[in-house]
Amino acid sequence: MSGTQSPISAAKVSLLQTLIKAIIAMLGLVLLIGCSEPPLTQLEQVQKQGYIKVYTRIAPTTMYVGEDGFTGFEYELVKLFADDLGVRVQIVTENDIAYMLGEIQQGHADFAAAGLSVTAKREQTLRFGPPYQQISSKLVYKQGNRRPRDFNQVDKKLAVMANSSHSEELRKIQLDYPKLSWVERSDVTSQDLLDEVLAENIDYTIADSNELDLARQVNFELAVAFNISQPESLAWVFKKQKDHSLYAKAIEFFSKVRADGTLDYLIERYYGHLSKFDYVGSREFLRAIDSKLPTFKSDFYEAAGNDLDWRFLAAMGYQESHWEPDAKSPTGVRGLMMLTLDTAKDLGIADRTDPKQSIFGGAEYFREVKKKVPDRITEPDRTWFALAGYNVGFGHLEDARRLTEQAGEDPDKWLSVKKYLPLLRQKKWYSQTRYGYARGDEPVRYVNNIRRYYQVLLQVEEPKPGVEELLDEHVEDTVEEAKIISAGLDEENNLELDTEETDEQKSTDEQDQTSDQQQN
Repeated sequence: MSGTQSPISAAKVSLLQTLIKAIIAMLGLVLLIGCSEPPLTQLEQVQKQGYIKVYTRIAPTTMYVGEDGFTGFEYELVKLFADDLGVRVQIVTENDIAYMLGEIQQGHADFAAAGLSVTAKREQTLRFGPPYQQISSKLVYKQGNRRPRDFNQVDKKLAVMANSSHSEELRKIQLDYPKLSWVERSDVTSQDLLDEVLAENIDYTIADSNELDLARQVNFELAVAFNISQPESLAWVFKKQKDHSLYAKAIEFFSKVRADGTLDYLIERYYGHLSKFDYVGSREFLRAIDSKLPTFKSDFYEAAGNDLDWRFLAAMGYQESHWEPDAKSPTGVRGLMMLTLDTAKDLGIADRTDPKQSIFGGAEYFREVKKKVPDRITEPDRTWFALAGYNVGFGHLEDARRLTEQAGEDPDKWLSVKKYLPLLRQKKWYSQTRYGYARGDEPVRYVNNIRRYYQVLLQVEEPKPGVEELLDEHVEDTVEEAKIISAGLDEENNLELDTEETDEQKSTDEQDQTSDQQQN
């Protein structure tokens, strides 16, 4: 009996073995957990996979497909951010805003860059990055139809994009206007709705000011009834989560592009050519495209060669003479490209009123001026400087660049220099320069007008194969901005602001345009 194990003793052994196995298993699990790496942050995951996935919508103000792929204001920003991270960009386009925001909430993309307004409702479930632009929302109708003065008079068909900030704003407005009704569409873009207003399929829509400004350059019958909101901020949209790694990097990025002027430069590039809307001027330009341009199109095409976009040259011609071959100014410049007699002689032009000779002469003269622009200046600034020099004289342009540099700003950026050109009208500034007095506000308007005409022609005329278009691009009156700058500099230097021109300056005005081209 003494050699036989009791049932109780066997049970204890079995229990002990089970406990030992459990302890070993637990120790193994602890070791496994201790040896495994912590989960990657969103930023680390992006860097590991080598790309950021970004949702956007196709629109002139966000991204669109050009001849060489994606381009546009939002795309440029996203590409700069990706370059900053050292990764590529994967673009997903989606016009259904609710679906897009849902994808961000579920973490199916890194963020959305789609010109989205920051709203209280969206902030409940999403996280917005730093604002990069301010816009306002406007009620749009077709010119010639009855203009509503408030929502009591919006008694016809109003349509907006579904789940947009506009539909959110309308729900608030409806509390004060119970009879207000509208249709929400998820099958269209904001541009589609503007087109439907023009086609009179709907009577009204709501558009962001930046999109409307661009659309009205071509569709001049789009009219503003009234603003429906206070200024709103646009920002990128991120998932609301504990992981702040990519979001923090975006904050750092926007801080940098604000500080170094990149953000202002992009806004200037894409919106700098826009000015206060001129209904009559826009209508006349579009009519001239149909009635006058076909006569000279082949000459612009040929004169542009392989280094200029013929539509850019045509925009110059319209600014100079409204495509009138017999145009003449009191100072003696004449012809479609408004050349001086001396310039025409230098270029071998026998008859300035011959449109072909004038166009070829203007193209060649522009090339000569452009060669004077320092090689380090890149496009499109290089072209804007050349245009300014073509208009006011290259020496005066250099004077303005020196004033810009003395003020601590970048003399190689048109965004900066165009604020200082108008100061050349004031004695205390032009007396410090080599070439003296100039009507420096005129080249600023000259460049802006040509940029605006060029943007319209890009949309309605075909390019010449193999020739790259200028990647152009809301800036208020630069002359007023220059007065503010001048006043600020005066405060530093204890100088008075001269707002009146002297008799000598006015006399110079009469001869200035003639001497500009000679100076070049």
